[in-house]
Amino acid sequence: MIPTILVFLTLAVADGSWGSPAVVSHEDQPAITYRAQLAGGYLAVEVKLEPGWHTFAMDNDKRAAVKLAGKKALSVDKPTHLQPEGIEVTGAWLQSPPKDFSEPELRIFSWGFEGEARFVAPAKVLSTIGGAASVRIKGQACTQTVCKNVDVAVEVPVAAGSAPSTTGLIAVQ
Repeated sequence: MIPTILVFLTLAVADGSWGSPAVVSHEDQPAITYRAQLAGGYLAVEVKLEPGWHTFAMDNDKRAAVKLAGKKALSVDKPTHLQPEGIEVTGAWLQSPPKDFSEPELRIFSWGFEGEARFVAPAKVLSTIGGAASVRIKGQACTQTVCKNVDVAVEVPVAAGSAPSTTGLIAVQ
């Protein structure tokens, strides 16, 4: 069983339209940071990974199932799952193009991100408390030797202004 250790930090945000970040740490060191915003009719979740860490695509399990073609996988990495609260996603999710981490000779198929990633979907506010909603993020972040379960919630401020950029993003399968 992989232990889950979560540390939440509130950091200063340079761009006031983003909510306070949620930081997942390992051995008192940051591993992955999430922040979110709702602007111009789009929900955006930004992911920043510390060097040596990676996380997985929203459609990691679907991509793996296609490659396995009915065969059993030796291991499966958890996809990133985003559950908005107080927000309705009204269209398809887009994500940064994932990197292929697969090891076909071991029947391990996996796609994800190093450095940073972004997830964006058209959305609207259902209800807010104090002008903000939230997104619960579940998934996994790993290095070559350890994996951490991710289960955090980030505030989603409703910002005036234009929609976040979707340039370079691809549709989630």
